[in-house]
Amino acid sequence: HVQLVESGGGSVGAGGSLRHSCSVSGSTYSSYCMGWFRQAPGKEREGVAAIGADGRTSYTDSVKGRFTISKGNARNPLYLQMDSLKPEDTAMYYCAAGRAYAGSCQFPAQRFYAYWGQGTQVTVS
Repeated sequence: HVQLVESGGGSVGAGGSLRHSCSVSGSTYSSYCMGWFRQAPGKEREGVAAIGADGRTSYTDSVKGRFTISKGNARNPLYLQMDSLKPEDTAMYYCAAGRAYAGSCQFPAQRFYAYWGQGTQVTVS
Protein backbone atom coordinates (compact mmCIF):
# COMPACT_ATOMS: atom_id res chain seq x y z
CA HIS A 1 0.00 0.00 0.00
CA VAL A 2 1.36 3.42 -0.98
CA GLN A 3 0.76 6.50 1.15
CA LEU A 4 1.42 10.01 -0.15
CA VAL A 5 1.67 13.23 1.84
CA GLU A 6 2.08 16.63 0.17
CA SER A 7 3.65 19.72 1.69
CA GLY A 8 4.69 23.15 0.47
CA GLY A 9 1.40 24.83 -0.32
CA GLY A 10 0.63 28.38 0.70
CA SER A 11 -0.27 31.87 -0.47
CA VAL A 12 1.85 33.96 -2.80
CA GLY A 13 1.49 37.01 -5.00
CA ALA A 14 1.32 36.76 -8.78
CA GLY A 15 4.75 36.13 -10.23
CA GLY A 16 5.95 34.39 -7.11
CA SER A 17 7.19 30.84 -6.60
CA LEU A 18 6.31 27.83 -4.48
CA ARG A 19 7.75 24.35 -4.20
CA HIS A 20 5.69 21.29 -3.40
CA SER A 21 7.14 18.08 -2.09
CA CYS A 22 5.54 14.66 -1.78
CA SER A 23 6.66 12.08 0.72
CA VAL A 24 5.90 8.46 -0.07
CA SER A 25 5.79 5.35 2.09
CA GLY A 26 5.07 1.75 1.30
CA SER A 27 5.55 -0.44 -1.72
CA THR A 28 8.17 -0.06 -4.42
CA TYR A 29 7.10 3.35 -5.58
CA SER A 30 10.39 3.96 -7.37
CA SER A 31 9.00 2.05 -10.33
CA TYR A 32 5.75 4.02 -10.41
CA CYS A 33 4.63 6.96 -12.45
CA MET A 34 4.14 9.97 -10.22
CA GLY A 35 2.23 13.10 -10.92
CA TRP A 36 0.71 16.33 -9.68
CA PHE A 37 -2.92 17.17 -10.23
CA ARG A 38 -4.97 20.17 -9.14
CA GLN A 39 -8.56 21.15 -8.60
CA ALA A 40 -9.72 24.74 -8.60
CA PRO A 41 -13.00 25.78 -6.96
CA GLY A 42 -15.93 24.83 -9.16
CA LYS A 43 -13.74 22.99 -11.66
CA GLU A 44 -12.82 19.39 -12.35
CA ARG A 45 -9.50 18.03 -11.22
CA GLU A 46 -6.85 18.27 -13.95
CA GLY A 47 -3.37 16.98 -14.54
CA VAL A 48 -0.47 19.36 -13.98
CA ALA A 49 2.65 17.25 -14.55
CA ALA A 50 3.90 13.68 -14.38
CA ILE A 51 7.22 11.87 -14.32
CA GLY A 52 7.88 8.27 -15.16
CA ALA A 53 10.28 5.81 -13.59
CA ASP A 54 12.63 6.58 -16.49
CA GLY A 55 12.50 10.31 -15.77
CA ARG A 56 10.40 11.29 -18.75
CA THR A 57 8.15 14.24 -17.94
CA SER A 58 4.81 15.51 -19.19
CA TYR A 59 3.10 18.84 -18.52
CA THR A 60 -0.24 20.38 -19.21
CA ASP A 61 0.10 23.26 -21.66
CA SER A 62 -0.85 25.98 -19.18
CA VAL A 63 2.17 25.30 -16.94
CA LYS A 64 4.86 24.52 -19.52
CA GLY A 65 7.89 26.72 -18.99
CA ARG A 66 6.73 27.72 -15.50
CA PHE A 67 6.47 24.47 -13.53
CA THR A 68 9.08 21.74 -13.17
CA ILE A 69 8.44 18.23 -11.86
CA SER A 70 11.41 16.32 -10.52
CA LYS A 71 12.39 13.37 -8.42
CA GLY A 72 14.16 13.84 -5.11
CA ASN A 73 15.49 11.53 -2.46
CA ALA A 74 13.98 8.46 -0.87
CA ARG A 75 12.19 10.48 1.80
CA ASN A 76 10.69 13.06 -0.56
CA PRO A 77 10.78 11.48 -3.98
CA LEU A 78 8.65 14.01 -5.83
CA TYR A 79 8.81 17.78 -6.21
CA LEU A 80 6.91 20.41 -8.14
CA GLN A 81 8.66 23.74 -8.55
CA MET A 82 6.13 26.41 -9.50
CA ASP A 83 7.47 29.72 -10.83
CA SER A 84 5.79 32.76 -12.37
CA LEU A 85 2.58 31.83 -10.59
CA LYS A 86 -0.70 33.25 -11.84
CA PRO A 87 -4.03 33.69 -10.06
CA GLU A 88 -5.44 30.91 -12.27
CA ASP A 89 -2.99 28.50 -10.64
CA THR A 90 -4.99 28.80 -7.43
CA ALA A 91 -6.16 25.27 -6.57
CA MET A 92 -5.79 22.29 -4.29
CA TYR A 93 -2.74 20.37 -5.49
CA TYR A 94 -2.55 16.59 -5.18
CA CYS A 95 0.36 14.19 -5.47
CA ALA A 96 -0.49 10.85 -7.09
CA ALA A 97 1.23 7.61 -7.99
CA GLY A 98 0.40 4.68 -10.21
CA ARG A 99 1.83 1.94 -12.35
CA ALA A 100 2.65 2.63 -15.95
CA TYR A 101 0.24 1.18 -18.52
CA ALA A 102 1.36 0.12 -21.99
CA GLY A 103 4.76 1.64 -21.26
CA SER A 104 3.36 5.07 -20.51
CA CYS A 105 2.27 7.09 -17.50
CA GLN A 106 -0.95 7.85 -19.45
CA PHE A 107 -0.87 11.44 -18.19
CA PRO A 108 -3.23 13.23 -17.70
CA ALA A 109 -5.66 10.28 -17.36
CA GLN A 110 -6.33 10.12 -13.64
CA ARG A 111 -7.72 6.59 -13.61
CA PHE A 112 -4.20 5.22 -14.00
CA TYR A 113 -3.12 6.79 -10.70
CA ALA A 114 -4.27 4.53 -7.88
CA TYR A 115 -2.74 6.37 -4.93
CA TRP A 116 -3.44 9.95 -3.91
CA GLY A 117 -2.35 12.38 -1.22
CA GLN A 118 -4.71 14.55 0.78
CA GLY A 119 -3.87 17.72 -1.12
CA THR A 120 -2.28 21.05 -0.30
CA GLN A 121 -3.78 24.45 -1.06
CA VAL A 122 -2.11 27.03 -3.27
CA THR A 123 -3.53 30.55 -3.45
CA VAL A 124 -2.12 33.12 -5.88
CA SER A 125 -3.37 36.69 -5.54
